[in-house]
Amino acid sequence: MTPTDSKGFTLIEVMVALAVVAVALPALMLTLNQQIDGTAYIRDKSLANIVAANKLEEIRLIAKATRKLPSGEGSGVRELADRQWYWWRESTPQPDNPNFYRIEISVAQAEELIDEPLITLVAFMSADFKLDELKGGSGDGGG
Repeated sequence: MTPTDSKGFTLIEVMVALAVVAVALPALMLTLNQQIDGTAYIRDKSLANIVAANKLEEIRLIAKATRKLPSGEGSGVRELADRQWYWWRESTPQPDNPNFYRIEISVAQAEELIDEPLITLVAFMSADFKLDELKGGSGDGGG
């Protein structure tokens, strides 16, 4: 049997193939781990957005019922998807129109992350409820 008749791999070829796999496998695992982290971040950001939107809708409903908008700051905790979400609200009247409020709602996963919220939702609301009555939006059925 001559060296040209062999049908197997040489030791060098096997070692080179193992080296290629040893370099490629950790890079693949790192990429997969980054993809999983990115997906978790997007999930958390989406849930935080739902918490902020729910809080804004709650403010709208309370404002319609009480005929006044909340002013100043507020905070609290909401549960969504079996997790605790911390929210902070800041409501300020606009300098050029005191009947127009800027409401900012920030949501984070932990109370100490107030400076790094996952999402901040900003809305502008009118505190001029007389305009709402003129449109027939009082909801009391009266004229």
